[in-house]
Amino acid sequence: MDSKRVLEIFKEITRVPRESGHEELIISYLQSFASSHGLECRTDKAGNVLIVKKAAEGKENVPVIVLQSHSDMVCEKNSGVEHDFSRDPIKYVIEDGWMVARDTTLGADCGIGMAATLAALEDPAPTGRIEGLFTVSEETGLDGAKALEPDFITGKILINLDSEDEGELFVGCAGGMDTTAYFRCGTKKLSKETKLLKLRIFNGLGGHSGDDIDKGRCNAVQQLARFLYYELKTGFDLCSINGGNKRNAIAREAEAVISVSDAEAVSSRFLSFADDLKREFSVSDPCVQAEASVLEETVPEVFDRDCAYRLVSALFAAPHGVLAMSMDIAGLVETSTNLASVRTEAPGLVRVGTSQRSSVTSERHAAAAKVEACLSLAGAQVSHESEYPGWKPDLSSGLLKVCRESYRKLFSAEPVVRAIHAGLECGLFLDKYPGLDMISFGPTLKGVHAPGERLDLKSLDKFVVFLDDVLASYAGNA
Repeated sequence: MDSKRVLEIFKEITRVPRESGHEELIISYLQSFASSHGLECRTDKAGNVLIVKKAAEGKENVPVIVLQSHSDMVCEKNSGVEHDFSRDPIKYVIEDGWMVARDTTLGADCGIGMAATLAALEDPAPTGRIEGLFTVSEETGLDGAKALEPDFITGKILINLDSEDEGELFVGCAGGMDTTAYFRCGTKKLSKETKLLKLRIFNGLGGHSGDDIDKGRCNAVQQLARFLYYELKTGFDLCSINGGNKRNAIAREAEAVISVSDAEAVSSRFLSFADDLKREFSVSDPCVQAEASVLEETVPEVFDRDCAYRLVSALFAAPHGVLAMSMDIAGLVETSTNLASVRTEAPGLVRVGTSQRSSVTSERHAAAAKVEACLSLAGAQVSHESEYPGWKPDLSSGLLKVCRESYRKLFSAEPVVRAIHAGLECGLFLDKYPGLDMISFGPTLKGVHAPGERLDLKSLDKFVVFLDDVLASYAGNA
């Protein structure tokens, strides 16, 4: 197995649409790959795919190893970019040692793990049985992992290939849940004496709501609500508010359409506010921008002011960011919450999406309750869904020992062993298959879940050599 072949397979994967919940084409790709290589293949009712490389002669007693990745990707693009994730291949460039998708997500999370697994499955090197597990809809709720049946895999050793920092071995992760709120507001007719003004915050870095939640980046939804809260004193009517997208991504963009009597004055105050944002986020999110524009079209109805006041206040006051740091592992975020999105779904109907993470179940529940308290006090109907467990580190793991020894031998360096403040499917696997010995590692990725996502190709070389050596170690070939 070599990195050139892994990259070649990944380039094929970038041409296959695979948005969460719409994995039909990538499932077909995996099935065709298995068929063309004479490999055993199973697909369950949820769409999870298992491809098996049988043990080589004399390797029947080698422990079965499961290589696991998820087949879906987060589909994000910059505003104004024409890209249909249901049919268009990902456009990327290779420059300065990186593979980069400038205007969309790249899908290296977790496409590069898929590619590495497929390369291992087709590799003629004699190994024990290898089971390639490809789960669906990881990004929207770990749905594939939740639906796994008890007999779908047989291995007791599982290597998750969904991590993003080469040289780091992950042995634990946070659990998570989503909290959704609906505001149902009365409406009234728009005054003819006013003008419509669109306020927009955009070009933020965004990022992963677990890995990047401690980076201090601009949450466009909350910052837009901040300005609107300031403007409540001068008076305006809210027509719509929209921003953010996926539950596991920090909101990069947000916009509101408001009705005002003095559009020029409000625009001036908003541009002054934009200067505040540039100063405040000059280090953590230096490219964030804001603009105001007068609209010529009309809208039939606006929100009643009482509900608009409660909605804006709740979005501004809702907790967002790090809530607690781990007292056991230095530098690890233990508990956080992400104000992910706001959508005007119909006149007077607004949906707010949030997600909470923690490696401690009680703290995760407390974070969700805090968000509920804030939004319900503002009159929203709040619900919780899609909870998944965390993965408690096991530093006595036999797999961890093999990986550490392999890394030292290959690179004359000590790998970093740590837990991650992001949701991996490992917690669910452990629930379904008690006794699994697990680890997670991967090449270096930057900007996942946001346009500009990129893969470090030098780290890909090291990742592939490392994975190959770990497999060879178990097979007695190292």
